Amino acid sequence: MTSPFLFHSLDVGPRLSARKFHICRLYDVLELSLLRNEFTRARKAWAILARCKEIHWTTIWTTAVRVLGDETFDGHDSNKKIAFLREMMLQLPDKRETILKEIILRNIMAGQFRKALDELELYLPSFPYQDDPVLHNYAGLLALYLSQSSISGDDDVLNHSVLRAQVHFQGARALDSDNVIAAHFLSHIHKMTDQVGNSDRDSDDDLMEVDIHETIPQPQRKRVRLHEDHIS
Repeated sequence: MTSPFLFHSLDVGPRLSARKFHICRLYDVLELSLLRNEFTRARKAWAILARCKEIHWTTIWTTAVRVLGDETFDGHDSNKKIAFLREMMLQLPDKRETILKEIILRNIMAGQFRKALDELELYLPSFPYQDDPVLHNYAGLLALYLSQSSISGDDDVLNHSVLRAQVHFQGARALDSDNVIAAHFLSHIHKMTDQVGNSDRDSDDDLMEVDIHETIPQPQRKRVRLHEDHIS
């Protein structure tokens, strides 16, 4: 039998009463409004649905994020939605990892790379985040990306950023031995560090050669004065 509803993700139980029929129809209005970017209508539909006892609104938090507004991914848009997602992390402890990934992605899309990495490194040492290879990959990619801004700057900062990326990729590889992303970037980091090491050794050789020439005194050639015989 064909369903009279456009969207089937809403579970209101096996028996469809008149009330549940209207709830499902209102959910169709909500989803269609979001697809058409009609956020005023979507918010009105959401405001009604969130008050219905049949609707567990915390289980459709991804829809709630979309209701907050268009995906502009600017600073204001991201901060508003990230604040909501943080609240969802408290309400849905079993979805914390998924919600954290959403927070990180929104920071990245808004160009807030340093903030995204700081957020990850705040949570990664603790359970259950430390057992998620995807979060380690995100941290590694962010650290490697941020290291590019240090290429023309302080070498110590660059080395520290690359080391942070390497540690995160190694963490992802330890949790998932078949992790292609971690394996690829670890190989890239190893090649990069080998090139830097070879360059440093060449520089040391050049410096040693200069030091040798400057340290060992070179024999000085004696100047010979020629005396002309005077003919009387």
